[in-house]
Amino acid sequence: MDGAHPHPTRPPVLRERGQREVFCGLTSIIWLHRKMPDAFFLVVGSRTCAHLIQSAAGVMIFAEPRFATAIIGEADLAGLSDVNDELDRVVGTLLSRRPDIKLLFLVGSCPSEVIKLDLQRAAQRLNALHAPQTSVVNYSGSGIETTFTQGEDFCLEALAPELPARAGALADVRQARNADAGAPDHPTTQLMVVGALPDIVEDQFNRIFAQLGIEDVVYLPAKSAQTLPAIGPGTRLLLAQPFLGQTTLALQKRGATLIQAPFPFGGEGTALWFKAAAAAFGIDPDHADTVLAPYEARAARALARYRQQLDGKSIFFFPDSQLEVPMARFLARECGMTLIEVGTPYLNRQILAADLSLMPEDVQLSEGQDVEKQLDRARAAKPDIAVCGLGLANPLEAEGLTTKWSIELLFSPVHGFEQAADLAELFARPLIRRDTLRI
Repeated sequence: MDGAHPHPTRPPVLRERGQREVFCGLTSIIWLHRKMPDAFFLVVGSRTCAHLIQSAAGVMIFAEPRFATAIIGEADLAGLSDVNDELDRVVGTLLSRRPDIKLLFLVGSCPSEVIKLDLQRAAQRLNALHAPQTSVVNYSGSGIETTFTQGEDFCLEALAPELPARAGALADVRQARNADAGAPDHPTTQLMVVGALPDIVEDQFNRIFAQLGIEDVVYLPAKSAQTLPAIGPGTRLLLAQPFLGQTTLALQKRGATLIQAPFPFGGEGTALWFKAAAAAFGIDPDHADTVLAPYEARAARALARYRQQLDGKSIFFFPDSQLEVPMARFLARECGMTLIEVGTPYLNRQILAADLSLMPEDVQLSEGQDVEKQLDRARAAKPDIAVCGLGLANPLEAEGLTTKWSIELLFSPVHGFEQAADLAELFARPLIRRDTLRI
C-alpha cells in the first residue's frame, strides 16, 4: 500500500472485508496459454477445476489444448495413495506424449492447498528429472484467497527467478555513470514490458517504441519459453497490467527499476505510458510529442462516436479484476462517464499512483469486498451500468441493472491507441443492448 498519498479532498477509501464473489486464478490460464505456445499448464486439482477451465476456454473434445488437470481423487484426499507418486506418473506420461513442451507449470488449486501438497518441492523434483528438455515451475491459482487476475501475477512471479541475467549490464551502467555522471544511461538500458498482451498489440507497441528511439525492448511473458528475456540492473520495467504487484517485486529483486506511468488504456493513457518510457530513456520530450500526437489524435477521433453514447452515463465498479482504477480513469476522462464507486480487490498505491492522480477528486474508491454491502450501494445508486463478475451479472440484470462482465476486459485486445475505441465499445454495447430491448 506504499506510494502516492490520497487526494486531500477525495473521500476516504472504503475497506471492505466480508464475503467475496470472484473467480479463482485458474481462469488466467485461458489467456496465458495463448501467449506461450511451448508452455503447458497442469492444474493439480479436482474435476471441478477441470470443468471450470474447459468451460471458460470452450475446448472441443477433439482439441489437444496446452492445459490439463491432474485429478486429485478421493483416495488422494483420504491419504490412501501417495499424491507425489501420482503426480510424477502423470507428468512423465504427459512429457513422453508431448515432447514439444519446453516449460511446464504445476498450478496449485484449492484442493491441492487443502491437502497441503507441496508443489514447490514437487516442481524442484520434477525439474531435476526432466531438465533441460523441459523446465518445471509452480505457482498457485487457488481461489481461496486470490482473484482471477492474480493467476497471471503468480505465474510471472514464478518465472522471475528463471530469467537469465543480463551479461555485463551492471558493469556497463557503472561505466557510463563514471564516464559522465550527467549523461542518461539509456545506451545500456533495456525496456521490459510486463504483462500478457495480444501479439497484435505487441507489434503496434514495437513500432512506436522504434519511432521513439527505444530499440532494446523485451516482453514478459515471452512468446517462447526458450527465449525468456534477460534481466539486470539496466532493466526498466513498464507494466502493461495493473495486477502484477508480486511480479514487480520479484523483478525488482533482480535489479530492475519500475517506471511510474498510467496504464495504456485509451488515447491519453497510452500516450502518457509511452512518454514515461521515453523520459526514462532520456528521449527529448518534443520528439516524443511529435511521434505520439498523430496516434493520440486518431484514437480521439475513433472514440468520439462512443463518447456520445457514454457521456454523462454513470458507472459502478464491483471489485473483480484489478483493472478497475485505470478503466475508471479512461471512462471518466476520455468518455465523460460519471464514476459512482470504483471498487478493486487490492489497491496497490505504488503501481496505480499515476492513474490515481488522474482520477476525479470526488470519486469513491473501495478496496476488498463485502458483496452484500456493495450490492446495497449499487441498488441505491441505480447506475447506468455496473461492471462486475459473472456471478453477479445475471441477478443484477434480473433486477433491472445493466451490467458489463469484467472478465471480458481480459479476453479482448484493449491496450493501446488502436484499441481505444474497441475498449469504449465494450462499455457502450450493454447500453445499446438495453435500449434495443426496450424498443
